[in-house]
Amino acid sequence: MTTPTATSPATWARTPERSNMLMLRLMTWISLHMGRRSARAVLHLIAAYFLLFAPASRRASSNYLRRALNRPARWRDLYRHFFTFAATIHDRVYLVNRCFDLFDFEVHGEDTLHHLLADGNGLFLMGAHLGSFEVIRALARKETDLRVAMVMHEDNAQKINAMLAAINPQAVQDIIGLGHIDSMLKVRERLDEGWVVGMLADRTPDNEGLQPVQILGAEAYVPSGPFRMAALLQRPVLFMTGLYLGGNRYAIHFDTLADFSAVTRGQRDAAVQAAITRYAALLDQYCRQSPYNWFNFFDFWQAAPTTIPPKT
Repeated sequence: MTTPTATSPATWARTPERSNMLMLRLMTWISLHMGRRSARAVLHLIAAYFLLFAPASRRASSNYLRRALNRPARWRDLYRHFFTFAATIHDRVYLVNRCFDLFDFEVHGEDTLHHLLADGNGLFLMGAHLGSFEVIRALARKETDLRVAMVMHEDNAQKINAMLAAINPQAVQDIIGLGHIDSMLKVRERLDEGWVVGMLADRTPDNEGLQPVQILGAEAYVPSGPFRMAALLQRPVLFMTGLYLGGNRYAIHFDTLADFSAVTRGQRDAAVQAAITRYAALLDQYCRQSPYNWFNFFDFWQAAPTTIPPKT
């Protein structure tokens, strides 16, 4: 099971995970053979462990919750934050195995998704480490034609593929690793075939192309790369998050973020900046709405080095 790690935005991706594949396979076996209710008892132990023995993650949680709740975070707030994270990771086991009947999903903005996909040109979904992106699999119950590819940095792509294979070897999703000479070509091919291409746009393994934004009343930095890719490929972009509401309930939200379909080269920089500003506003909105769903366990608001965003 993936665990929260407190690092800087430039180094979080290089920090070793405390868990390993053996533990993941064990949790998968417990989850699928003991049932969700029984397996969830283990989550309380996991949340308590990190509350007591992960001081860096605890500090990051406290700092974030103070902003999101607009008051100092109490111990029960920290515990709920860690438990919510553990619960969404645990539920991933069932979602990957298509056990959708275990959950109650409410979907907001689904009509917008259908409308943008109607022309067959595909679109981008920009998410964040906010809630569960995995719940988009739940739409497969009704939308059997919905095809989703994830774009991520190569190291993360390998880790995710290994994790999914450990849960269900037949459920490894289409993942496009960045950093290859043909990465952009693969993304374009999926889009041209009418796919939805998903990206988590709140982190980057380096400090290149970071843009300052206002989130929860303070300056933070998000990478411009995902938005520049969407602008270069001239596709519409939706914001997506699957918020955990407790128990077996999730709320899936699709919100209009940007439409780069008719943006010319001379308009790209302004359009990308507007999209990043809108993205930050949506993060702010949903962090305040569901504060315990934020899963960036490092100092998201720390100062970033001066960077020059790439021109497109």
